[in-house]
Amino acid sequence: MFKALGIRSIHWAGALLAGLLAVAPGLQAAGRYDKLTLAGPAALVTYPLLHMVETGALAEYTGKLEFRLWQNPDQLRVLLAKKEIDFSAAPSNLPALMANRGAPVRLLNISVWGILWLVSRDPEVKSFSDLAGRELLAPFQRDLPAALLEALLIKQDFPAGKQVRLRHTRDSQDAIALMLTGQGQNALLVEPTASLLMWRNQQQNGAPLYRVESLEDSWRVSFPDQAELPQAGVMANATVAQDIGLSQAVEQAYAESAAWCTQNPGPCAGMVHRHIPHLPADAVESAIRATRLDSRPASEVRPQLEALYTLLGKHNPQAIGGRLPDAGFYGP
Repeated sequence: MFKALGIRSIHWAGALLAGLLAVAPGLQAAGRYDKLTLAGPAALVTYPLLHMVETGALAEYTGKLEFRLWQNPDQLRVLLAKKEIDFSAAPSNLPALMANRGAPVRLLNISVWGILWLVSRDPEVKSFSDLAGRELLAPFQRDLPAALLEALLIKQDFPAGKQVRLRHTRDSQDAIALMLTGQGQNALLVEPTASLLMWRNQQQNGAPLYRVESLEDSWRVSFPDQAELPQAGVMANATVAQDIGLSQAVEQAYAESAAWCTQNPGPCAGMVHRHIPHLPADAVESAIRATRLDSRPASEVRPQLEALYTLLGKHNPQAIGGRLPDAGFYGP
């Protein structure tokens, strides 16, 4: 279903397009590409990309629009470095890190503002503040969720000897397995894995599980001056980052597809299941309904992004490359 994709050849046709196409004010004419490759993880930020492929959203710019699934940020970094993909869904810190390391990438938008959920088997756990002295499964160690969790737990100011005991798992599937077998009581999971855990537990008639609180809800209480968390969006790789017209088209098409997914959670879930069969449609629909999917241009939400990057710079500076990105980073 997802094809192996190589480096594309590009045929620029700016002069021809200028004569044939009416370009909207402020929209720079883009090149014509033999192939464009979109990429993303099996997460909500990817779903609009799948809709773009299904609907031929970029037919004006390429006759071949493909999608490639990646499993983890390390794999994404390799694909970007090899220039095997053009646009990818990504956690918001990754393009900043790459840009600060000299890669000519740009962040086009932010669409995911709430995706992390605390799930528990303990009915007494009603919020993150109730985790004092308890164990929490955390299937991430170096990525953005880990930095956000660290900052949030520090803000809880737990009593001495009552700190949360983090138990790092290899990945989300390991955390789900531990929760389903009763070897874990609390877990912080990225959607759609939180919904997948709830769905599997229901299928197995397991003991009750509780969707306790989103990290974002707790964050708004702990950091009222930085209430919004721009967690994920779409980035343009070096292969296309300088093509402003194409980037604008991608940002606009993505926003339309994100709105469709939000307004049509059932059909969107069915579409996702067709492309990523291991995700049950019911769990995907639950994840869509539980997530704030709101696509906004990166240039528009630059203040929120810089606030997040500044926070990461204090707690985990290597997550963003040690400084704020330059102004040209915030596209399209």
